[in-house]
Amino acid sequence: SRQLTVQLSNVSNLLGSTFLCRFMATNDLMTELQKDSIKLDDDSERKVVRMILKLLEDKNGEVQNLAVKCLGPLVSKVKEYQVETIVDTLCTNMLSDKEQLRDISSIGLKTVIGELPPASSGSALAASVCKKITGRLTSAIAKQEDVSVQLEALDIMADMLQGGLLVNFHPSILSCLLPQLTSPRLAVRKRTIMALGHLVMSCGNLVFIDLIEHLLTELGRNDNMSTTRTYIQCTAAISRQAGHRIGEYLEKIIPLVVKFCNVDDDELREYCIQAFESFVRRCPKEVYPHVPTVISICLRYLTYDPNYNFDDEDEDDNAMDAEQNDEDYQGSDDEYSDDDDMSWKVRRAAAKCLDAVVSTRHEMLPEFYRSVSPALVCRFKEREENVKADVFHAYLSLLKQTRPLPPSLTVNVSHPLQVPMIVKALHKQLKEKSVKTRQCCFNMLTELVNVLPGALTQHIPVLIPGIIFSLNDKSSSSNLKIDALACLHVIMVTHPAHAFHAHVPALVPPVVACVGDPFYKITSEALLVTQQLVKVIRPLDNQSEGTDSFDPSPYINDLFTCTIKRLKAADIDQEVKERAISCMGQIICNLGDRLPAELPGTLLIFLERLKNEITRLTTVKALTLIAGSPLKIDLRPVLPEAVPILASFLRKNQRALKLCTLAALDILLRNYSSAVTPVMVDAVLAELPPLISESDMHVSQMALSFLSTLAVTHPSSLGQLSGGNILQQLIALVRSPLLQGGALAAMLEFYQALVSTDTPGLGYMDLLRMLTGPVYSQSAALPHKQAYCSIAKCVAALTRACPTEGPAVVGQFIQDVKNSRSTDSIRLLALLSLGEVGHHVDLSSQPELKTVILDAFSSSSEEVKSAASYALGSIAVGNLPEYLPFVLQEISSSKRQYLLLHSLKEIISSASVSGLKPYVESVWTLLLKHCECQEEGTRNVVAECLGKLTLIDPETLLPRLKGYLLSGDFLKTLEDPDLNVRRVALVTFNSAAHNKPSLIRELLDSVLPQLYNETKVRKELIREVEMGPFKHTVDDGLDLRKAAFECMYTLLDSCLDRIDIFTFLNHVEDGLKDHYDIKMLTFLMLARLSSLCPSAVLQRLDRLVEPLRATCTTKVKANSVKQEFEKQDELKRSAMRAVVALLTIPEAEKSPLMSEFQSQISSNQELAAIFDSIQRDSSSANMESMDTS
Repeated sequence: SRQLTVQLSNVSNLLGSTFLCRFMATNDLMTELQKDSIKLDDDSERKVVRMILKLLEDKNGEVQNLAVKCLGPLVSKVKEYQVETIVDTLCTNMLSDKEQLRDISSIGLKTVIGELPPASSGSALAASVCKKITGRLTSAIAKQEDVSVQLEALDIMADMLQGGLLVNFHPSILSCLLPQLTSPRLAVRKRTIMALGHLVMSCGNLVFIDLIEHLLTELGRNDNMSTTRTYIQCTAAISRQAGHRIGEYLEKIIPLVVKFCNVDDDELREYCIQAFESFVRRCPKEVYPHVPTVISICLRYLTYDPNYNFDDEDEDDNAMDAEQNDEDYQGSDDEYSDDDDMSWKVRRAAAKCLDAVVSTRHEMLPEFYRSVSPALVCRFKEREENVKADVFHAYLSLLKQTRPLPPSLTVNVSHPLQVPMIVKALHKQLKEKSVKTRQCCFNMLTELVNVLPGALTQHIPVLIPGIIFSLNDKSSSSNLKIDALACLHVIMVTHPAHAFHAHVPALVPPVVACVGDPFYKITSEALLVTQQLVKVIRPLDNQSEGTDSFDPSPYINDLFTCTIKRLKAADIDQEVKERAISCMGQIICNLGDRLPAELPGTLLIFLERLKNEITRLTTVKALTLIAGSPLKIDLRPVLPEAVPILASFLRKNQRALKLCTLAALDILLRNYSSAVTPVMVDAVLAELPPLISESDMHVSQMALSFLSTLAVTHPSSLGQLSGGNILQQLIALVRSPLLQGGALAAMLEFYQALVSTDTPGLGYMDLLRMLTGPVYSQSAALPHKQAYCSIAKCVAALTRACPTEGPAVVGQFIQDVKNSRSTDSIRLLALLSLGEVGHHVDLSSQPELKTVILDAFSSSSEEVKSAASYALGSIAVGNLPEYLPFVLQEISSSKRQYLLLHSLKEIISSASVSGLKPYVESVWTLLLKHCECQEEGTRNVVAECLGKLTLIDPETLLPRLKGYLLSGDFLKTLEDPDLNVRRVALVTFNSAAHNKPSLIRELLDSVLPQLYNETKVRKELIREVEMGPFKHTVDDGLDLRKAAFECMYTLLDSCLDRIDIFTFLNHVEDGLKDHYDIKMLTFLMLARLSSLCPSAVLQRLDRLVEPLRATCTTKVKANSVKQEFEKQDELKRSAMRAVVALLTIPEAEKSPLMSEFQSQISSNQELAAIFDSIQRDSSSANMESMDTS
């Protein structure tokens, strides 16, 4: 504070002195005020405020600017009445006749408003200051004396409205703003519309109704064109800012706008069509019935060009001449000149509006391809460049909507007429002068090929010259060249090589020139194209040289020379380095046999690149490509140095590098085994143990397949495995509960390869002991049941590889199951192993097998029982005629149906269709007998068996299965009186929606109402159960509701275009207030919805934020159990994920409720921490997904 007093006296002494001293002193004052530690007593406060207000009137602008900057920190440090003094002075100065003072005061007011504490903090300061400012501003706006004062006042008003501070003054602000819409000055009207746009985002309903009623009345009166234009603009602005509120008035508004479209006034037409665009984007539901009208108006005005005469379709030359003349010829004032022509604005509005329609009405795609697509294509010849860009953009949106092509639509796009029509229209445009037009053409072709790969095969001869034109054009910008190259690349990737053969002579020179371009981005794109060109001039997939004998030799030298130059350069951009390496890799892979002299030198460069951290990953990929080439490129000269380097990469932390290196080593072993010495192999083996672990299954899988390859190519190297680390890691991995899928398959393959090498110490029995030893030594039961299954699979793999060892081992396992001294773990492993072996080997020669397994059914251990039932089923697969009748007979006669049915399920799931066919009828009859069983568990197994059995002979069995539904109609089961039937029906429906959406798309209209009906909480299903002294509520309807919400979540992915999103959101909203499980589901849905249909979510934002906020601010009772606290934490995190997702919608922060919730989050330490960590996760997840692509 003392410091500040010194500063103050400095400033006050200097008020009369030179500018520089005043400037420095004010600067020091500002620095002091910005310190958090500063405390002011009343006297200093008064002085500081007086001082700064005086400096605001300084005659030097820079001092004024500094003084304004002091206001921000000052507001938060002085008492309320001082803030009011500041505001008062600023408002008075705003009305002064000195322009500079007015400007600086309005900046001052904006600064003060920005610094006011938000209403949610409970401070009354904001309200009192705003009241003061509002009073002064409204009178300044209403006076209409000085336009510039009015404009400043409107500007500040808009700022304050945006902050949502003025709720109580909205009625008076509205009555002050409305008259300004008829102000003689258009600038005033424009600012008023902006202010109203901010007002409708946060105003109460009554104010909103007043405003809309006023607009409707005025539009109905239609006194003069100028004000009508303003009212239409205002309506459009309101719809853009608060589309969710204007929706219910569209029935009244749209007919008026349609009427004004027919008035002969281009500006009015433009505003009307812009209004349509905002309705289409912001009120999708309410605008739905009017979309056909909007489309027809847009199509009419898309071609509206009254002052231009397109003679006929072949107007190329004349039009070109006419356009050339237009530019030089500035007709005299009295005759009509192009400057008066506003019709292009109407066309542009129409194109943008069509863009909006196409982007938001996915379900009308077939209609768009019938009516909108041809109309847009016809307008590619538009003469006004800006309009043309919007026409192209609208067509791009149409293609983007089509991209995930549903099967029903392919017909429309690839309609034989559409592609030729587009190509014909683009062909003319590709040679235009305008860079923007050509860029649009390239974007368009790129998107077209993404939607319909291969569609341009017939049209390549027409398009290639157009692309080459832009590559050779001296005047074209770098961006244009980059777009042209990118477009060429996409076309080459998605079309067959032979389509380009005729054009290679024309393509090579410009592409080679682009590789040599000084601008690195062009070089980088051109290298991608070169890499693709190499595949075109000599495709390796079809080795039948006879059919299409294209001779690559004339081009090899050019392509090699331009690439090697880039490969050698040291100081170039990272991306160019990488692409030069990939491109050269492709050249050697496809053309290496034609480059005998250049090959050794190039491979040495690859070695250098391998040693460089920045380029090593790309080089590994290139080497993998070369090593796999059918041309058998000679890599021997570089292997002695390359393999040890590759081995060292297995130590590095970069996961992608490990995976690529393992792939490279694997292919080098396969194709160059003679050149890979034992020393090289040892270097690699030394690095493998840490890679084989459950922490990264994919890396483990690659390491295992490398070892399997090694067992084939270098069996002698495996001797050192016995007793080594690698085997310990393998055994640990076998016991991991995570081992499954590809990694498990690689493990089994490796065991078979290893046992076949007959390496001493690694024979059948040695490996068997390593695998099963721990179970037999009873040192400890394995922690996870999955481990027993994996060991059993490995045992079976070994036994399949050594058939002679089979019988003895099987006999031993049977003894283990029989032996009364065996532990449950031993029995479990023995049974599973019998099952796995029996699956592939016929065990019917073992007489005791059936009785031993059936005896195990009565074990005291559940795990042993289920292993026995699995074993019986699996063994039966190895010999159906022997075992299947036995199982069926046991099911009929025995009491242990549940376990035997599980065996049957295993048989139906795993046996071959042809093997099962003869038994289908007897199995079916048996299963039906058990449908009525009392036990739900048994019924569920029967259901699984019936379903899997039906797939064996669907033609006969599916109708039969349907016949058992009460009505023979699956959909009727959704209305069944029994809760459980309805729940299972929903689960079935969900499975269909997930796996075969085409089955249910057409049924949604009838199913959705029933589905939504099941999401409601039913009071009659909630009952109280007394547990000792406590009462506990049980909700019998919860599982049913959960099933319904799960269906809703699935439908988002597969049938979004068939759902009325607003009805859907109503039910999501109810779910947000439901039970824990349902909340978790609806939070997930909200996150999906914010990316799938942001505009609809935005319309409902206020209703969605409330339940999220409630979840985040709920406190758990202090005496609750630990689970309650954990559940609440999970809910909070999940709700926050939904909040973070909602905030990715651009306008979400503008919602008053959302911004209040945000400030609540940031002021609460716990919530802020959760919020930050989720934001970090989501941004790193985006990076991660880019990285792995």
